[in-house]
Amino acid sequence: MAWGESKSWMRGSAHQKLYQGLLDHATEAPARNAKRRKILHPEDMPWEMSRQGLLKHLLNEQMNTRMETVDAYMQIIPPGSRSGKHRHLAEECLYVLEGRGYDLHQDCDVEITDTYHWKPQDEIKRYEWEAGDVIYVPPNVIHQHFNASADKPVRLISAINRIYKHAGLNDLEQLEDAPEYDPKVVLTAQLVERYLRAKVKEPA
Repeated sequence: MAWGESKSWMRGSAHQKLYQGLLDHATEAPARNAKRRKILHPEDMPWEMSRQGLLKHLLNEQMNTRMETVDAYMQIIPPGSRSGKHRHLAEECLYVLEGRGYDLHQDCDVEITDTYHWKPQDEIKRYEWEAGDVIYVPPNVIHQHFNASADKPVRLISAINRIYKHAGLNDLEQLEDAPEYDPKVVLTAQLVERYLRAKVKEPA
């Protein structure tokens, strides 16, 4: 054979139809998607008492919906409370449905070489928000949401892109738990309602 390197690249006897698998996956997409939901009702959206706080998941990769790229949840922060504190490589936006409060953001210096390192900057920035506002969280920023009201809950809708996770960059780190977090609690709508009723001060 004319190629001098043939002894190297001609080695191996494994056979696998990997490209055909890609074609099959694309061909089967319509039938696969037909079984995935386009409409979710409130009872289809799971509750979670998470380290980040009280969540109602709207879209998630594990919920068998047609959404390919975005995860979304509603977060409820009781009066006078706060979310957990975390950071992630993906940027995030949150729509303030109800209430008022503020965010604390801490930028990080990032170095990506053969390894990945991040270091928090000294400055912590405060951003005020209220119902109708959109909160933008840049990539890799340590952040936390605070309810500034002593008698009314906050509700936020969070949306974040899954692409980072699928690219092997699911760099999510929890730095502080929400005060309400309890791993033993199985959250339900009734529990959330009872909890908020206990925290909300009814007008006289």
